[in-house]
Amino acid sequence: MAELVEHGQLYIGGELADPVGKDVIEVVSPHTEEVIGRVPHASREDVDRAVAVARRAFDEGDWPRASLEERTGVVTRIKDGIAARHEEIARMISSENGSPYSWSVLAQALGAMMVWDSAIKVARDFPYEERRDGVLGPILVRREPVGVVAAVVPWNVPQFVAAAKLAPALLAGCSVVLKPSPESPLDAYLLGEIAREAGLPEGVLSILPADREVSEYLVGHPGIDKVSFTGSVAAGRRVMEVAARNLTRVTLELGGKSAAVVLPDADLGAAVSGIVPAAWMNNGQACVAQTRILVPRARYDEFADAFAQAAGALEVGDPLDPATRVGPLVARRQQRRNLDYIRIGQEEGAKILTGGGRPPGLDKGWYVEPTLFGDVHNSMRIAREEIFGPVVCLLPYGDETEAVKIANDSEYGLSGSVWTADVGHGVEIARQVRTGTYSVNTFSLDMLGPFGGYKNSGLGREFGPEGYGEYLEHKMIHLPAGA
Repeated sequence: MAELVEHGQLYIGGELADPVGKDVIEVVSPHTEEVIGRVPHASREDVDRAVAVARRAFDEGDWPRASLEERTGVVTRIKDGIAARHEEIARMISSENGSPYSWSVLAQALGAMMVWDSAIKVARDFPYEERRDGVLGPILVRREPVGVVAAVVPWNVPQFVAAAKLAPALLAGCSVVLKPSPESPLDAYLLGEIAREAGLPEGVLSILPADREVSEYLVGHPGIDKVSFTGSVAAGRRVMEVAARNLTRVTLELGGKSAAVVLPDADLGAAVSGIVPAAWMNNGQACVAQTRILVPRARYDEFADAFAQAAGALEVGDPLDPATRVGPLVARRQQRRNLDYIRIGQEEGAKILTGGGRPPGLDKGWYVEPTLFGDVHNSMRIAREEIFGPVVCLLPYGDETEAVKIANDSEYGLSGSVWTADVGHGVEIARQVRTGTYSVNTFSLDMLGPFGGYKNSGLGREFGPEGYGEYLEHKMIHLPAGA
């Protein structure tokens, strides 16, 4: 059994403080099913304390009034601290949520560092003030920090998503209350240590592990000026409903059911090698995962065989083993959910091409085999609902028009990709698919561009100047004629 990680205090305004209550969150390894950590469960009273110190830091403190260079210096040290401890962060997250260590290093830790670094670049180039010629005279348009931010992050990529919210908020001059998921609170303590060592001023950051009830209290707190939430559609709707009582601004990054469109002229090997890691990344627990693979009916058999063979070859096992490509799901409920969807898919008439159950020899741990369904119709539940696990659908189509129609026939609109011998034509397809991000002959997420979704995939954007602007208010100052 791994050494137990225990924390008895909460980060309130950057300082360790005793919690008001005595409730504890136990972190369970998805690989061993044993307790690997314990942290305090924040209470409503703890939320009140954190919001109060964040409010004082914003209303009266130096952070929002510091120069951009001063804030950039602190944030740069946070970024450097993450880089220096990236292996420790990766191991911690893999232990918490089952993410394969090889993927954790690149996406969970170094990916988070890249988010911090990209936000610094955006902040330095951002137009904070501009002068315009108004209808009635000259005007000055300013961008100012939005205030106190509640940042609610999920368990699947906790440091990456925390960076997507914290980096722009801090650079803009906001103070933040970070609410990590109860499944993955341990890595948040590492972030707290790094932020404190970087010299983040008192009151600017609090970290409160808690469940949904306390999260709802935080989101609805009258001292919060903005909520940035990443999670499920159902939870996002609730966040929006609660925040609306105070007219609190919200950014919602929600679910996806993204389609990878393989055009008839696509190179089979390139498509398979590009789509498989994009479909089964992070054990399929990724909102941008390419979970619907659309292939031309005329080439269906060869693509089906190639995708099934590649998926079946993915190494499943201990997430801390560098050879592992698919680890366990984060919790027993997620394992049951995926196995239920596998049953539903079979009942709907889809054919299992590979996988379909628990991996042989892995009786302990919340494992599900990388599973590929063939002969899937887009009306099936497995093609329409976000499963959030290693279950992927292969859908045949007739012509290109039908492929675009299937890709768009979803309540989600977060990501997608197209695979073709003609990049220019791929861009034409990209323009027709209603998603917030899209890739041609690759799958990537660039932190200098806007990330977010259409339809039920969310509201607002993260990354790039568009995401940075979510943490700024716009003010118009009228000037006298001739000024």
